[in-house]
Amino acid sequence: MLGGCVVSFFLFLVVNGDGSVHASQHHLQPYRTGFHFQPLKNWINDPNGPMYFNGVYHLFYQYNPYGPLWGNISWGHSISHDLVNWFILEPALSPKETYDIEGCLSGSTTILDGPKPIILYTGQDSDKNQLQNLAFPKNLSDPLLKDWIKWDGNPILTAVNDINSSQFRDPSTAWMGPDGKWRMVIGSEINGHGTALLYYSSNGFNWTRSDKPLHFSSETGMWECPDFYPVSSVGKNGIDVSFQGNNTVHVLKASYNGHEYYVIGSYDPQTDQFLAVTQDFRVSNMQLRYDYGRFYASKSFYDSAKQRRVLWGWVDEGDSELDAIKKGWSGLQSFPRSVWLSDTHKQLVQWPVEEIEKLRAKQVNMKNIELKGETSPLKVPGLRASQADIEVFFSVTNLSDAEQIDSDVFDPQLLCEQKNASSSGSFGPFGILVLASKNLTEYTAVFFRVFKGPNKFHVLMCSDQSRSSVAEKVDKSIYGTFLDLDPLHEKISLRSLIDHSIVESFGGEGLACITARVYPKIAINKHAKLYVFNNGTKNVTLSSLNAWNMNKTRIVPIG
Repeated sequence: MLGGCVVSFFLFLVVNGDGSVHASQHHLQPYRTGFHFQPLKNWINDPNGPMYFNGVYHLFYQYNPYGPLWGNISWGHSISHDLVNWFILEPALSPKETYDIEGCLSGSTTILDGPKPIILYTGQDSDKNQLQNLAFPKNLSDPLLKDWIKWDGNPILTAVNDINSSQFRDPSTAWMGPDGKWRMVIGSEINGHGTALLYYSSNGFNWTRSDKPLHFSSETGMWECPDFYPVSSVGKNGIDVSFQGNNTVHVLKASYNGHEYYVIGSYDPQTDQFLAVTQDFRVSNMQLRYDYGRFYASKSFYDSAKQRRVLWGWVDEGDSELDAIKKGWSGLQSFPRSVWLSDTHKQLVQWPVEEIEKLRAKQVNMKNIELKGETSPLKVPGLRASQADIEVFFSVTNLSDAEQIDSDVFDPQLLCEQKNASSSGSFGPFGILVLASKNLTEYTAVFFRVFKGPNKFHVLMCSDQSRSSVAEKVDKSIYGTFLDLDPLHEKISLRSLIDHSIVESFGGEGLACITARVYPKIAINKHAKLYVFNNGTKNVTLSSLNAWNMNKTRIVPIG
């Protein structure tokens, strides 16, 4: 009980503190976010080892305590009661030992019997060899788990035989099989094949390699940050990674080629065979991804408090190292997302965790507005558009005049680049202009376009940053994907989280996600506007729009 009281007291400070350090950032630093997690300064990248333990959420992450560029890589550590407001602790792991002197790289947490959490992580030695290591809490009675001890048996695994010592990293959360042994996978590349190496342990500390990997692909290179977990085929509830039972399928995620690819398949815990039932891993814009924009090195965990699987991803910068030095920071985490299996069982659905709603402030509504073709964008009034949560539904009818494409298999990224927000079609582009200046010199367009293929209609979702900033040396990529929905019988929905320099968009109620980083010079803070637009020739109905001003989270260092 004492531990719970301590945590509650700290949370009182977070929720009711003045947040002056964080709030002051936006006047001088318009790109600093208001409700996405980022330390008060310095570099971050991969989320590591998120977990829920004894009533507290823990988020670890790759962190440089000394500056805004990559280096001195440690495990930053922050805790929360609600996945929204955070306390920043001292780093849990720092590069001080021979086996991690060049960085405490990515990894995961596993909660062993007891319960007792451990950290499994990759260390890099002075020769750039990658080694697997273990750490555990110094004091399990500490509700914050502030101090972690590296095991004196480290390294627990080294690269041997066919493993390249520079391609051996990022151990996953371990799961227990029916034989009572723990399993984990480590990312690698064997004979040119991206691989999830499989390891066994009876106690979580001593590990041996399986004769066969859990899975591999001959069409990709090195796999980083593998993640492996079950999802239910009967509902949205998450499942613990060691769950054994019916009505489940398994997800294997691998990070490569700058993206987060995943496959859904069947896993036999008796033989440790995983068989993909969706398209297997390859380098393709048609491959299933968590996100089709700037989102990488993700990590998920099972939240036993709310019976859900929660996912984070690293969202890197699209400006320069010089800009990072000027800002004093670089990188942030996506807003945490709940993950479940879609109704079709063909893909995953992702949606911001429900706690985001406690940040909502003033609400703006619009309903049943016909957006005539090729007319001026419609401004959404009364919204602080630099920091907002927006949900919008569109409907289209009589698609006989939809643009035709000659194949049902088409590269959506290429299609978005060719037919961008300024390129008029019949049904589309229509959507929203976010972080837009008053005269539309700057805007980021998140939009849809409906095509008629040989056998079905296709709904294209794009995020077009080509006019997001008058600055020249920032990334202005265009991203795209298709939504697996029928526009004749379903509304086309979009939810976008707008937070100063990040735009996280969820199409089709979470069927597809696109994250972008933008750096407007004009459309910042109170000068940012939101518009609804239809640049197609055919009319589109705005069925509803609900938008909320968003309050800031509290991110407080407590040492």
